[in-house]
Amino acid sequence: MYLLLVIIVYIIFAYFFVDWKNWKSYYPTIQYFIICNLLYNVIFYNHTLWRYNAVTVEWLNHTLIDITFTFFIVPVVIMIYLRYYPKGKKQYLYIGIWIAYFTIIEYLFYKKGLFIYENNWNPFWSGVFNLILFTMVRIHYKRPLTALIVSIPIIAILLTLFHPSLNDLK
Repeated sequence: MYLLLVIIVYIIFAYFFVDWKNWKSYYPTIQYFIICNLLYNVIFYNHTLWRYNAVTVEWLNHTLIDITFTFFIVPVVIMIYLRYYPKGKKQYLYIGIWIAYFTIIEYLFYKKGLFIYENNWNPFWSGVFNLILFTMVRIHYKRPLTALIVSIPIIAILLTLFHPSLNDLK
C-alpha cells in the first residue's frame, strides 16, 4: 500500500526536518492551504481536474487519500518548506526545487496509475499549479492578507479555464 509508505516517509521527514518548537508560526499558512484544497474539492467535486487512484484496496478512494495529503503530508511539507526558505536570489532555486520535486513525484504516481489527470489537466498544468502553490504559501506566511487578495483572481482564472459550467457560458 503506497499510501502507508508515503506516510512513513513523511513521518521520518517530520521527525528530522520540522521545527516543532515553532509549529504555531506555520499553522495559519497550513490552514490557508487546507481551506484552499477543501474549496477545490467542493467546487470541482463533480468535475475533478486530478484525482488519486488507489490500486491496492477498494475502500481507499480519492477522498481518503486527499484527506491524508491535506491534513498530514502537505502540512509537513509546508513546515519544512518554510523553515528552510532562503533569502536573496537563492529563493528562486529553492522554489524551483520544490516545484520540480512535487511535479516529478506526481508524474511518477501518474505513470504508476496512482494519479489521474482529468478534464484538460495535465503535467504541464500541475507544474504551473505547483509554482502558484509554493509562491502563495510563502506569500501567505509573510503577508496573509496579500495572499488572500491574490488568491481570488487565481481561483477565478482556474475556474474560467477548467470548470465546465463556466466554459459553457463562453
